[in-house]
Amino acid sequence: MNDAYLKFVNSPFGGRLARSLGLPKPEVLRRYRADRPEFGGLIAIGAGREPRLLDAFASFIASVGMTSVAHESAGLWVPLATRHGLMTGRFEPAEAGSPGKLAALLFDASGIDDSSLLEPLHGFFHDTLRSLGKCGRIVVLGRPPEACANPRQWTAQRALEGLVRSLGKEARRGITANLVYVEAGSERGIEATLRFFLSPRSAYVSGQVVRIAAQGALAHDAAAFDWRQPLAGRRALVTGAARGIGAAIASVLAAEGAHVIGLDIPSARDALDATIRQLNGSTLAFDIAAPEAAAQIAAALDELGVDIVVHNAGITKDKTIAKMTDAAWQSVIDINLSAQERIDDALLAAGILRDGGRIVAVSSISGIAGNPGQTNYATSKAGVIGRVQSMAPQLRARGITINAVAPGFIETQMTAKMPFALREAGRRMNSMSQGGQPVDVAQTIAWLAHPGSAGVTGQVVRVCGQSLIGA
Repeated sequence: MNDAYLKFVNSPFGGRLARSLGLPKPEVLRRYRADRPEFGGLIAIGAGREPRLLDAFASFIASVGMTSVAHESAGLWVPLATRHGLMTGRFEPAEAGSPGKLAALLFDASGIDDSSLLEPLHGFFHDTLRSLGKCGRIVVLGRPPEACANPRQWTAQRALEGLVRSLGKEARRGITANLVYVEAGSERGIEATLRFFLSPRSAYVSGQVVRIAAQGALAHDAAAFDWRQPLAGRRALVTGAARGIGAAIASVLAAEGAHVIGLDIPSARDALDATIRQLNGSTLAFDIAAPEAAAQIAAALDELGVDIVVHNAGITKDKTIAKMTDAAWQSVIDINLSAQERIDDALLAAGILRDGGRIVAVSSISGIAGNPGQTNYATSKAGVIGRVQSMAPQLRARGITINAVAPGFIETQMTAKMPFALREAGRRMNSMSQGGQPVDVAQTIAWLAHPGSAGVTGQVVRVCGQSLIGA
């Protein structure tokens, strides 16, 4: 669905009118396109006291071919980058008035262990933020607070969340800001996450906090993969794949090299076949609400197994709880939540989801913040988050990760049917001042399904443009 306001204010006449009237002017987001370079431009490097991730930064920058400049806070960067054979220079604060000079800002806060040592963050972003171009990227990396050695370090690292979320709301112009907590020992497992957050693939993901765990972070080292098609040779089951977000997920996973098995209800078989046929995938037509469906799905997948399971299928039956029927409550809980449990139980028990696999479930910001008239839906989506958090430790021994994405306002057929005022409010109540696209959800899922994301598990990532709801 098209956003007429976004289109208008980004036209020559509309832009002039918006400026004269003081109207908000959302940026047209730069999204990933296969025919355009994914990385390029200058990336500014900053650091706090005793940074521990600069070597990992250098490996990433060398891998993607960007050029770096060092802020004065990162005094160790220039000699380190030179040793890695990188093109680099020094960022001059006087350049702060040069808008668009920088493509990304990357700050290593891993060594900050006291609140009195947070000042380099101010210095770095004070000097560089105005030089960051439209749709630029900000990523701060630190240590998980809960893994810190003492309360002062925990306090300082937890403070990073307030900084990053505020940067995302201040920067505007399509700029995203995200925080990655890197557990000690997982430094070599951060490249896939940096590639996602510093690329156009994360266009609608901002204000998020992600943890990379040491256990599992190096699992991808043993198996080589092509960054251009990292899912080559892998099989991915996507539920609700006939149309909308599910079809976008299937398309992106296939573009990453996966063989996609699309699943949807029998009545959607024609649409499912049309979608998956274009991807050279396979189809399954089952009603996941049926008691026997999990066993049927397991039997259909048994011979070849799967490496990735994406639980996208879901329904809404909105009413205030006083007017909601028992059937409306139970059907939403069953399809959105209980069916996921049944399917995973069947696939895991039989070993059909292979060791080292990925489970990604679609939750919702309604499951985080709640929503009037959606008690059933919000309950089911909060339950999805509970599944992710409770199952992650259990699956770690098998190298299987489980994560969730929580979309906000995404432009779909469902949101197109919303009343005008609610639809516009949903679009504008986020840092991007616009709705997301199905591909934004799909790209986030592809990152979580990536073989290089082995250290990312038990996480809930909102794809909401940093929505004000539940923030």
